[in-house]
Amino acid sequence: MISGTDHPELWAFPSSLSRGEILSGTVAAIEYFGVFVALDDGPDHPVFPGVGFTTVPDLSWRRIEAPSDVVHVGRRISCAFLGFDTWNGEARLSLRATQPDPFRLFADANSVGRTLRGPVTKLVPIGVFVRVADGIEGLIPLDELTATPVTAPEHAVQVGDELTVTLTAIDRERRRLALSRAP
Repeated sequence: MISGTDHPELWAFPSSLSRGEILSGTVAAIEYFGVFVALDDGPDHPVFPGVGFTTVPDLSWRRIEAPSDVVHVGRRISCAFLGFDTWNGEARLSLRATQPDPFRLFADANSVGRTLRGPVTKLVPIGVFVRVADGIEGLIPLDELTATPVTAPEHAVQVGDELTVTLTAIDRERRRLALSRAP
């Protein structure tokens, strides 16, 4: 743990910030677990390459393989301040909080009963996932996949197959879509 008495400017910094405040800086380092940001108005960090830190889930609304899918060292970014990590002496940031939520936009623009079209993205024992919009997937349960029962999704479809589906439920809280295969 970084002592506040050794670095009073580091500990004074978060007291001037409010949750949700937008901070700008430069990506200083990328690690598999997140991104360090050298903030324009923040103090230097005594250990890390930047006083700002963004975890991988807070980089994007979309699933990503690595932080470098979203940012690169030297890139200027603006992030929302989430809070101060007193253990590491970091300002925790969120890049995705500054971007529109694609699930919310999709849910606002679509209603149950709507017919959509998209590719199968994943087969799972309980059904298949279908991409119905950029970054938005829904699940067709196995019993909704075909008119005749199948014991495994690969007996009916393969990854990449284009399907026409009906939106049967939108769960905003859990961020899930339920689909059924349209005839």
